[in-house]
Amino acid sequence: MTTTPLATTDTDLMLRISGLNVYYGQSHILRNVDLSVPQGKMVCLIGRNGVGKTTMLKTIVGLLAPKSGTIELGGIPITQSPTDRRARMGIGYVPQGRDIIPRLTVEENLILGCEARPTGRTGKEKILPEIFELFPVLETMLGRMGGDLSGGQQQQLSIARALMGKPQLLLLDEPTEGIQPSIILEIEAAVRRIIEKTGISVLLVEQHLHFVRQADYYYAMQKGGIVASGSTKELNNSIIQEFLAV
Repeated sequence: MTTTPLATTDTDLMLRISGLNVYYGQSHILRNVDLSVPQGKMVCLIGRNGVGKTTMLKTIVGLLAPKSGTIELGGIPITQSPTDRRARMGIGYVPQGRDIIPRLTVEENLILGCEARPTGRTGKEKILPEIFELFPVLETMLGRMGGDLSGGQQQQLSIARALMGKPQLLLLDEPTEGIQPSIILEIEAAVRRIIEKTGISVLLVEQHLHFVRQADYYYAMQKGGIVASGSTKELNNSIIQEFLAV
């Protein structure tokens, strides 16, 4: 496997991870991981189930503490920063399973996303107009409980809620899981529009090949380490079979 540098200078990077090692108890999950996300680009992290992809995202957002290694956001070290501080520095996180709040309305879920802004919530926040441009179905459901939405609608709400925090870096953990194909295409298109319109950077964990190919670059994980990386244009059948096939 070849590994191609994804950016040439530190100023090109929104996220830089170096020598990251993460454990669950005595189990060594992430092993000397180096990974970067250029500004305004989408990077996809691929690999079979259980190789450490979700652990990677949880470590970036601060839910897990690394034993060694460094994480930088826009050139600023955040390895020791708490989760709330990382959110307000510009990391938006959409976890696997969506994690919307079922007993809050769609509007309330969206406004809750403002907690991640540098100033927190002031009580005067309004839903950003671009949210409805990206996910028009949400505008028709503002008063509906989050738990009453379909899986695809909940996923759109989860992404929209993260965007309400105005992040610089958006982490998406398998956003197409359990969603019907037509909604997958809508989410793919929305993520690309987010990048094009806002210049946001995206780190995507995904198994759906069509979505993987929407990314600019990929990293492939195996047994907790990065074993290949490069442009998604270089993704050939052997890489796909090794890292995406069930």
